[in-house]
Amino acid sequence: MSRSLDAQHRLQQLESIIGAPASHLGLAETLAETLQRLCEVMEVDTATVLRYQPSGRQLVAFAAAGIEEEVHQGVRVPVGSGFAGRVALERAPVILDHVDETTVVNSLLWERGLRSMLGVPMLAGSELVGVLHVGSVTPRPFGEPDVATMQLLADRLAVAIQVESQEENRTATMALQRSLLPSSLPDVTGLAFGARYVPGAETGIGGDWYDLFTLPGDRLGVVMGDVSGHGLDAAVIMGRLRSALRAYALDSESPAEVLAKLDRKANHFEHGAMATVAYGIIGPDRETLTLSLAGHLPPVLALAGEPARLADAPPDPPIGLTIGVPERRTTVVELPHEAVLLLYTDGLVERRDRPVDVGMAQLAATVRAGDPDRLCAQVMAAMIGNRAAQDDVALLAIRRLAVPAGS
Repeated sequence: MSRSLDAQHRLQQLESIIGAPASHLGLAETLAETLQRLCEVMEVDTATVLRYQPSGRQLVAFAAAGIEEEVHQGVRVPVGSGFAGRVALERAPVILDHVDETTVVNSLLWERGLRSMLGVPMLAGSELVGVLHVGSVTPRPFGEPDVATMQLLADRLAVAIQVESQEENRTATMALQRSLLPSSLPDVTGLAFGARYVPGAETGIGGDWYDLFTLPGDRLGVVMGDVSGHGLDAAVIMGRLRSALRAYALDSESPAEVLAKLDRKANHFEHGAMATVAYGIIGPDRETLTLSLAGHLPPVLALAGEPARLADAPPDPPIGLTIGVPERRTTVVELPHEAVLLLYTDGLVERRDRPVDVGMAQLAATVRAGDPDRLCAQVMAAMIGNRAAQDDVALLAIRRLAVPAGS
């Protein structure tokens, strides 16, 4: 058979395996049907897709035909171990003519009497998505045409899985972010609030967050944080840091001590994660904010009738990057009547074409004391305007009222 006819035959095989998409089926069900057709076309007894999980450097059975137990029992194969692990590690096809515990990690395969196997990597560009493999209970010599057909199918399926994975990631991240950001701003005597959160157009939802919570003694905890990275992983880390900070805040009246505990927790449990965090406590008299900065940008303070300025609060090391126990400091920020304090993440002021200091100066020139929600709208109009934000933006405005509510 000529090369052109050979290629045409492989494409015909591929189309018959993939079949017409069923819109009512999910990805796993669609893959299971595709694998069933693969078994029929290639005259094999089993076919399996294992998805790659980078966090654990392992392959997890996702869809199967012939030995569905692989999926039902949650088969996992470390990259580099056995047959599928070797395919993933080498990112190249592997053919087995001897299937037992010396060549295959998954005992289901040799217990079912498989004699021959062929596996190929599932790649989307340079990214490993998983492994596709087939097996036969009778000795079967897999040749070059079989490898070529399998690789074509694996490449098609890898793209479909990657697209689905990105959408799943985005949906899960959005749901997690919505659940962790305050659904409404609290009603606190003597204070008024405004807030905004906008995901980055280029980076998607990430680990930016703000938080307000009451503490014993009629105090108020105020948080603005930014976890490095984007997507579900960053949002998950953000959720864990947010919960830990709240717990530490109940045990300590010092923002610096709370951030020190958060840093220790992150270094121990969140290896490789980094976050900047501003945490402060507003006392029951509402006259001051006791603030500590872990690598975070200083808030903007605007007094009634005066130009705004950056609060004079020294930053200490970010969360998750420290070795040992760094000294963490607190700063007391005065909050006169009608003063407004604006906390934000770097997505508001940082741009590729200018230093962050320029953006911070522009922000300070924009802020004026007044209604906090209206101020947030004015700041977003001035700093973001009609351009989509490149990075996440979180913004929180706090105004001390002249006459406490209910007085």
